Amino acid sequence: MISPADSLLKYNNPVLVRTRAERKSPKGRPLRVSPEQPADSAPIPPPPKLKPATAEVTKQENGEILNAILPPREWSEGGQLWVQQVSTAPCTRVDVIRLEELLNTKLQQRQARQTGICPVRRELYSQCFDELIRQVTIICAERGLLMLRVRDEIQMTIAAYQTLYESSITFGMRKAMQAEQGKADMEQKVSDLNNEKQDLLEQLNEQKAKGEAIEKREAEKRQLEEKKYTEEIQFLKNTNHQLKIQLEGIITPKK
Repeated sequence: MISPADSLLKYNNPVLVRTRAERKSPKGRPLRVSPEQPADSAPIPPPPKLKPATAEVTKQENGEILNAILPPREWSEGGQLWVQQVSTAPCTRVDVIRLEELLNTKLQQRQARQTGICPVRRELYSQCFDELIRQVTIICAERGLLMLRVRDEIQMTIAAYQTLYESSITFGMRKAMQAEQGKADMEQKVSDLNNEKQDLLEQLNEQKAKGEAIEKREAEKRQLEEKKYTEEIQFLKNTNHQLKIQLEGIITPKK
């Protein structure tokens, strides 16, 4: 028989429930048979006292509550169905100390992380907490039910944080992909703008060269025009001076 994975939660010995050759009853449930009393037994004993009966009923109720809190585990092997229920044996201080030592040993053997997110550490501590619930439920069912509420609340909180973490990881990856895509687009845009800038710079240099050539040509033309105008003015001045002299000679009477 191959038992399932070892756990910190204490179980009873596995029980064979059904084999391949067995047939199920019409109702699908095995019948419970009470032990028969011998025919030649002693006189009927007096009814049990109230206190032992109450303790027995309380123990049975605690066992049913324990099975409801921590259901038995089942597995199949070779066509046979095995069931292993949680142990109802009361615990002692030695059992608690042994549980702590076993927890530390398993944490080292399975190389669980001491900090951060670690599924192995979470699994082992969950098994340890279930074992504590089992030990408490055997003594006080109400206390065990309250611890069950605490465990379920912790699991719900962890599940919520896990969902939030996974959604944040997905959101971060999506944003990273968008950033990478946007980065490629921006790089392409920068490259196009640089090429456009280079073309504009070449056009600017050409226009500057044309402007300098035009200014140089216009300066030479202006110098020629100024020289021409200066010569014309000088010629007109000389002509005017000669005409003035002639006019003075005509106007002045001869003696």
